[in-house]
Amino acid sequence: MNIGWGYIESILILCGINMMVVMGLSLLTGFTGLFSFGHAGFMAIGAYTAGAFSTMLHTPFVVSVIAGGLAAMLVSFLIGGLTLNLKGDYFCIATLGFGESVRLLLNNIEFLGGARGMSKIPPSSTLGSVYAFVLVGVILMWFLLKSKHGRNMIAIREEELASQSIGIGVFGYKMRALAISALYAGIGGALWAHRLTFIQPLNFQLMKSYEMDFMVIIGGLGSITGSLVGAFFLTLLPEVFRQFSSWRMVIYGLAVVLVMVFRPQGLLGGIEFSPSGIIRRIRGLGKDSEGLELAEIAAASPELAEQVRKSREEYDAIHGSKAVRTLEGGEA
Repeated sequence: MNIGWGYIESILILCGINMMVVMGLSLLTGFTGLFSFGHAGFMAIGAYTAGAFSTMLHTPFVVSVIAGGLAAMLVSFLIGGLTLNLKGDYFCIATLGFGESVRLLLNNIEFLGGARGMSKIPPSSTLGSVYAFVLVGVILMWFLLKSKHGRNMIAIREEELASQSIGIGVFGYKMRALAISALYAGIGGALWAHRLTFIQPLNFQLMKSYEMDFMVIIGGLGSITGSLVGAFFLTLLPEVFRQFSSWRMVIYGLAVVLVMVFRPQGLLGGIEFSPSGIIRRIRGLGKDSEGLELAEIAAASPELAEQVRKSREEYDAIHGSKAVRTLEGGEA
């Protein structure tokens, strides 16, 4: 089977669009602990808003995409105010209802095309523009998660009651997580609209929300890197099995089940890649990992490095050797 660059480019663009949506969903689900089945609704809001800006107001592509993201974000404040006090399954059901409500509303708004859909959207989502948005999204998400606000969201995921008891505004941080997640989903929907050039409510059915959730879970909860890998893997998988025609979605579902059974923590689990971490790994190849780690600690705090060295010596004296420490779950 001959595969041209146009086909490969289309798949890569779709991977990038899904990465954008899944990054936002990962913040809500993987880092804040709120499962959502309504992100197709936020994608629809972003797609239709961006499409309306481009076709009716003739705004530049970037302005239309950002407008789509902001529209989804504004709607999330209304939805969050009504649903974020719900716990567990009740919040999931509320978001599911939201997603379906958005689709049904768009199906009946003739101004936006109704069931016929919206056409003549400029095909502005190129490989470069999509991955430019993804790159900016990754950088902003990285800085958010490394900030105090990101740590507070993670604390809420781990133990909501304890977080509230130490003064973390649980409702406020849930609202922020939902709003940022909706922003990313809206931008992803806007990029998708400018790729398809024609959208209709059927593009944003419940299954679309399920796909995004699968990508987050398969990639690994609590990992932006895992979410990106999950989005790439599950977007590419149906295309790999396209030659099997009607069986390809069965194989797709089987592959998802196998990953969930044999790798329940996801493809990457909680592993997170960073440029500094990769550089440290490369520098540490062929070197004593403990010595390298102590050198890094000493560069930041000589006193702390000395304490770590003495603790390791005491541990080795008790347990016999460094090998024993390694087998018992210490550093490799």
